[in-house]
Amino acid sequence: MNIFEALRQSHDVQRTLSDRLVELNQDTEQRRQLFDQLKTELAAHEAAEERYFYIPVMEHDAGLDLSRHAIAEHHEMDEMVEDLEATDPSTPAWMSQAKALAKKVHHHVGEEEHKFFQMAGKILSDEQKNQLAIDYLAEMDKMKISLAESA
Repeated sequence: MNIFEALRQSHDVQRTLSDRLVELNQDTEQRRQLFDQLKTELAAHEAAEERYFYIPVMEHDAGLDLSRHAIAEHHEMDEMVEDLEATDPSTPAWMSQAKALAKKVHHHVGEEEHKFFQMAGKILSDEQKNQLAIDYLAEMDKMKISLAESA
């Protein structure tokens, strides 16, 4: 497995969770559970991706702008998650914020897969791609454990 395949696995989880989160027929408890799952997936993915994908790509001039843009989008999603945490999940405002987050998640992972991956594929060697996947997956596991313990 290379880094792109590893990242796509998490992207697929993020898409699925964000889609399920905004289904209108869910009760408040289901919303909380799905939101907690998405929040954990996003936080673990962001940390691992920034450490084991963006930083190595940023070492090349061609990767600077896209890496900065992607990190800025991570920050935007973090703020959206914080806003959702501060809002009652039974309210229309929460659903509106959840839909905005889902839209941002889809935009971000789509942009990464269609722009960032192509550029990074030219920058990174095959050996780097494989090692980064190993490091990324290990960090994802570590972050999920850490986030579960702090919850």
